[in-house]
Amino acid sequence: MSRSEPFDPTGESERHIGRGMFEEGMGPGSSMAHLYRGEVHRMTFWRERLDRTTNWAVTIMAAILTWTFTSDNPHYILLVGMVMLTVFLVIEARRYRGYDLWRSRVRLLQANVFANALDPSQEIDDPHWRRELSEDYRTPRIKISFEEALAHRLRRIYLPLLTVLLVAWLVRITAFMHGTPWPASASIGDVPGLAVSAAVAVFFVGATLVACRPRTWQANGELRLTDVDVWSDADGHHD
Repeated sequence: MSRSEPFDPTGESERHIGRGMFEEGMGPGSSMAHLYRGEVHRMTFWRERLDRTTNWAVTIMAAILTWTFTSDNPHYILLVGMVMLTVFLVIEARRYRGYDLWRSRVRLLQANVFANALDPSQEIDDPHWRRELSEDYRTPRIKISFEEALAHRLRRIYLPLLTVLLVAWLVRITAFMHGTPWPASASIGDVPGLAVSAAVAVFFVGATLVACRPRTWQANGELRLTDVDVWSDADGHHD
């Protein structure tokens, strides 16, 4: 409040602060443009955090594969690699929930502001987008469950990586264990090979169910591989 303005004991002037900020033309220096830049910056920062976790996971997996098959090292090193990838998966799923918070705001602005500015003839995607964005700024909240975040990262990255380690482990306990047939070749110390194999099978069945079970996705606007396949078929482009 400036010195020339009288003191307002009711606080009415504070209630109207910020009104009209987004009512002017949406130029490069408008408040809406600055808001959008800020949200894109936060989304990019969290995207980079996801990429760093993935890079570490790939590096560790490559090192474990190389070390296991270049000398007579025990097969359970590959199982340790699966455990490490699972740890990275949990970390990345938590980060993905934070990333989705900023990504959802960017998509809300893109779909209801910039898309409409580019083509005003189309209807606004969400007529209540201002209220939704205002509530999200007042009370930020995570929009997707931890299980859905796990499913996203499993589909995109970790299920293929874990499958590579699984195939390598199966090759290691069958083709490289001369004189020791399966399931004895899969044993770890006093743990019988059949129990180890059963535990690995249960783990992969659970991971596959989390990744592939039908669900209503809460991460609205997220581009998924199934969407890419549908659009490719509709356009007549086939690999």
